[in-house]
Amino acid sequence: MPMVKLPLTLAHGLLGFVRQQPLHGYEIAQRLRATEDLGLIWGWKQSQVYAELARLAQEGYLTSTVEVQATRPARKVFQLTALGVLAFVGWIASPVPHERDVQRELPLKLYFAQQEDPAAVQVLLARQQAVCQSWLATLHAQELPPGAGQHYAQLVQQFRLSQIETVLAWLATCGETGA
Repeated sequence: MPMVKLPLTLAHGLLGFVRQQPLHGYEIAQRLRATEDLGLIWGWKQSQVYAELARLAQEGYLTSTVEVQATRPARKVFQLTALGVLAFVGWIASPVPHERDVQRELPLKLYFAQQEDPAAVQVLLARQQAVCQSWLATLHAQELPPGAGQHYAQLVQQFRLSQIETVLAWLATCGETGA
C-alpha cells in the first residue's frame, strides 16, 4: 500500500519541534511518544516521521547535517530553513480553515502557540472563533425547510452546527483559562 502524503498543516508540528532546537528523526519520534498531550491527537509511527522529515527537507522547509557517531550509524540532524520558519510562524497565527481538520489540527496549533508566546494563543483563539462564527452563519443561511425527503439532510446539518458550537464553547474555555 503506498504511503499517503499528509497535508503540510499536520507536518507543521514536526517543524515546531525542530524550531525548539535542532533534532534528529528518532528524537522527534521519541518526543511524540513522550508527550502525552500530543499523543492524544497524533498517532504517527517512527517510519512516518522519517518520511515526513524527508519530504519537508525536499520541499525546502528543513535542512540537515550529518552527525557522525562512534559506535552507531551517522544520523541527520534537522534545522529549520528560513522558509520553514515562515511556514511555521504563519501556521501558528492562522486559524484552521476547514471544519474537518479542527479536531486534529487546532490542538496541535494550540500546543505550539503556547510555547511560542501567550499572545500568540490569544490571537489564534480569536481568529479561530471568527472562522467558526463564519461557518455557523453559512450553515444557518443554508437551513433547509422542513419537508419530505429532507430529514437526513437536516440531521447532517444539525450535526455540523453542533460540532461548530462545541468548538466555539471549547475556544471560549481556552480563552478563559489562558489556554
